[in-house]
Amino acid sequence: MKYRDLIENALNGHGADYCEIRIEETDNSRLTYRGKALDTIAQTSGLGGNVRAATKGGWGFASFNSLEELNSKVADAVAQSKAVGGSTTELGEAEAHVDVVPAYIVEDPTEISLDEKKRQMDHYNDLVWSVDGINSADIIYGDTSRKTFFGSSDGSYIEQQQIHVISRISAQARNGGDVQQAGFSLGSQGDYGLIRDLDDQVIDAAKRAVALLDAKALDGGERTVILDPVLAGVFVHEAFGHLSEGDNVYENDKLKEIMYMGRKFGGKHLNFTDGASIPALRGSFKYDDEGTPATRTALVREGELVGRLHSRETAAKLGEKPTGNARAIGYNFPPIVRMTNTIIEPGEATLDDLLAGVDDGVYVRNWYGGMTQHEMFTFSSGEAYMIRNGEIQEAVRPVMLTGNLFETLENLDGVGNDLDMNQGGGCGKGGQSPLPVSNGSPHIRIQNCLISGA
Repeated sequence: MKYRDLIENALNGHGADYCEIRIEETDNSRLTYRGKALDTIAQTSGLGGNVRAATKGGWGFASFNSLEELNSKVADAVAQSKAVGGSTTELGEAEAHVDVVPAYIVEDPTEISLDEKKRQMDHYNDLVWSVDGINSADIIYGDTSRKTFFGSSDGSYIEQQQIHVISRISAQARNGGDVQQAGFSLGSQGDYGLIRDLDDQVIDAAKRAVALLDAKALDGGERTVILDPVLAGVFVHEAFGHLSEGDNVYENDKLKEIMYMGRKFGGKHLNFTDGASIPALRGSFKYDDEGTPATRTALVREGELVGRLHSRETAAKLGEKPTGNARAIGYNFPPIVRMTNTIIEPGEATLDDLLAGVDDGVYVRNWYGGMTQHEMFTFSSGEAYMIRNGEIQEAVRPVMLTGNLFETLENLDGVGNDLDMNQGGGCGKGGQSPLPVSNGSPHIRIQNCLISGA
């Protein structure tokens, strides 16, 4: 095991209540296009690590780029922890593990030359511009290989590798001051093949952008809306998942009041889950960045709050069990509580069932971002279509969905049976972005949802 002796020797006699070391090796490729031109092409590699120590409830953290600094950084982190500690170090129980976890690979992007990646993305850029009416385009491709070597004073030593691929393709059309866009994002863990054979999707996105110039904008107001699996997945991640993170709850008295165990959110058809042990997704792994094994955590079952996400520290502070959700985006950050793969579990309804009885509603697909503040949320759809008499009809301008999470969950009256996962995004929190995650859902139906023009 490559760094085991180095890490274990550095941990000897550390002098804190708890101490851990994480070393990382990274390799990245990235291409970005702005307009018709290739803007950035790069391959980078990195080596670094960090030490985290706890003494009497206080934490110290030190990062480094040279392995020769390891012993001195242990001393730095321990000294910091002693300077701020003044109570008791509380960590949820976690067994020590010694393990080597290889990357999950379908088609390894690190085996594909940068020239071939450029040819593929050049082709997609040409396709966007082949559509009449396109004014601009944004294309991003990236892949990352991250190997981590983790050791703790509890006796764990874990080597783990992950390889991620992500791409976003967006086309814009303009008529005077009116600019419309359409696009899509996708990602995978360990599968470059995801990037192939996207011609139809690229051309469709470009054509949709042009067509939106002639689409009407909807008047604001409350309507019945049906969300596709991508937008519904973003909804559960942003509007509910962050409220389930143990550090957010522990540090915020308001969240303690509104996110108490046993709270009812809606009907028995509401079942939410987060877990890195769900296999082969961008948020999947065997151990988190504290060496805790991944789990599959039930957050809501039959409309009732039954769980939340934890690091070892937040689990201890809230009297619950660690869930394997302590994650760091890189060695220069300490792990904090983060989501992994967040899901609305499927129900029994077909899409036709959800559409039935909707005389004047909106079908919304894809996403362009959003924001939340405690229980309030706003999301922008990537696409929107009228629903009349139970049928999806013409496209309209994308819309924003706004509301109170708890009222919205009460109004969420239909859950489809067609679960699908969105792996094309990343999560931001505490200055660490974009962290690989996925989210998913079947189609869902929400009554009395407030919409406005995006």
